Amino acid sequence: MAGRTGAIPEAPARARLSPWVILAGYGMLAACTQLLWLTFSPITSGTHHALGVSEGAVGDLAGIFPLMYVILALPAGRWLDLRFSRALSAGAVLTAAGALVRLAGPASYLWILAGQVLIAAGQPLVLNSITKIAARYFPQQRRTAAISAGSVALFAGILVAVLTGGPLFHAGGLKLLLGVQAALAVVAALWVMITVRTPPAFPGNPSVAVSLRWLRADSFMWLLAGLLFIGMGVFNAVATWLQAVLGHFGEGGAAGYLVGVMTIAGILGAAVLPEAVATRDRRRGMLLTAVVTTVVAFAALAAFPRAGFAAAVLFVEGFVLLAALPVALDWSELHSGPDRAGAAAGFLLLAGNAGGVVLVLIVQGLIGNPYLALAALSVSAALGVILAVRLPGTALSSPASGGEP
Repeated sequence: MAGRTGAIPEAPARARLSPWVILAGYGMLAACTQLLWLTFSPITSGTHHALGVSEGAVGDLAGIFPLMYVILALPAGRWLDLRFSRALSAGAVLTAAGALVRLAGPASYLWILAGQVLIAAGQPLVLNSITKIAARYFPQQRRTAAISAGSVALFAGILVAVLTGGPLFHAGGLKLLLGVQAALAVVAALWVMITVRTPPAFPGNPSVAVSLRWLRADSFMWLLAGLLFIGMGVFNAVATWLQAVLGHFGEGGAAGYLVGVMTIAGILGAAVLPEAVATRDRRRGMLLTAVVTTVVAFAALAAFPRAGFAAAVLFVEGFVLLAALPVALDWSELHSGPDRAGAAAGFLLLAGNAGGVVLVLIVQGLIGNPYLALAALSVSAALGVILAVRLPGTALSSPASGGEP
């Protein structure tokens, strides 16, 4: 595949399990982290009444996650590079344990809060593994597809949370909702803990990952981080404030299905675009397309804020914007090398989570004027255009992998 020449030759060893079996378990666990993160987002009002706390306190149950990610992303990435199986297993245990703690006290805010903290602590260990799974178990020509599949699992988890939260809550309250999600998390955790013990087909050299100093001076990684700061920030801001923005135009009731349209389009884009652009070595073009489309999309929504038009615009926007995540992660693994892939993914996802916090707050401050709120999203994407054009034209012209060990 174009763009992967010059890498360390593949080891001839084979994993005892199919790498797709390992990836399937990982994908289920990654999806569960998103499902558990957003458990209460579609049922904020119902949870507020069920637990007897404010709606702001319910929002805090999801707000814990980006904060914990910013704190733990780089240490988690380094641990994954040094002791992958142990670190990912710890993430699986924390995810399942947190889900079970929530279920132990479904009527108690404190029990649920404690469970969310455990899940949030495990999330960086799980999500930062996305490129390591590909590098350890898949040959070079299949790693882009593996990273794309892992990214699709994240978006699928978000979609399942949005679509099932309300029906499960109305059918059996928090106890049923938390019980179903805990069962899925336990199955996924056990699947990962068993399969990740499989010896890697391409084990690499963990001693290369002893330091994170290489990240500080790596301008290429900072450019990718800036793009994910903007891209994930835009998606989080849309998911959080689209209803409020469209409410000014009398279209607020359509926001839920519009976010669903954007997410479904993102799943499709993440499934088909990364491998296509990697094969042609057109990663920069794909990332540039994503930010340019974002500039145009939200300017267009400001000009014509109607639900039908918004559905078409957000489908196109989701298709390219969410596909940018696996493209950036794939490029980071190619650039940093498989031995540093955990730290590289952690750094990029840290930036993305930080962007989610910052852009959500910026749009919140402008929410009284929907035109300014939409303009803020377009302007942030315009800054992304400046970053994207500074990336190397092809992966073959990327800066040399590695750095100071």
